Amino acid sequence: MSATLRVAAELEQIAPRLRRIRQQGDLTLDELSVATGISKSTLSRLESGQRKPSLELLLPIAAALGVPLDRIVTAPRIEDPRVQRATTRADGRILTPLSAHPGEPQAYKVVIPASEQTVDLKTHTGHEWLYVLSGRLRLVLGEHDIVLGAGEAAEFDTRNPHWFGSTGAGAVEILSMFGKQGERLHLRARSTANPAQ
Repeated sequence: MSATLRVAAELEQIAPRLRRIRQQGDLTLDELSVATGISKSTLSRLESGQRKPSLELLLPIAAALGVPLDRIVTAPRIEDPRVQRATTRADGRILTPLSAHPGEPQAYKVVIPASEQTVDLKTHTGHEWLYVLSGRLRLVLGEHDIVLGAGEAAEFDTRNPHWFGSTGAGAVEILSMFGKQGERLHLRARSTANPAQ
């Protein structure tokens, strides 16, 4: 795409971006008009793309909205969406992060070795969701002792005593989602040097 076409495409995005920023700030066109001294009809035409944006108009609008001018005139930079796969080992389990955002829940791919069969019930605040990718997962939850196969899922309140591991027939690979309390429980170990595992 040529520089001229890029600039034209960017200019076209100012109108919807301006409307979105105003609405996110919970301002009406009337309120923005009072704050900027720009007529409501001019603001409306700017937001609909019927009027070309100029610095003379955009500078007072940015000031009234309390945002930097570049937030209105340039698209937000999209970061590389790939999640860095720093694999961690915890008690023989291999955990690979599948989410990069700092909030909850966090998602992990977990490989549990066949040798991990000793039930050790834990409780903590939160919620956990498990999905079996391959192998057979044994889940002990309160009085329940369940075996899940590939394609099956379980979801539970982690304040209930729980444990999950291998049935002993082989390694099991699962997807797991949990919050901060579960993260402390599952990840109390060091990172491995080989993220490809």
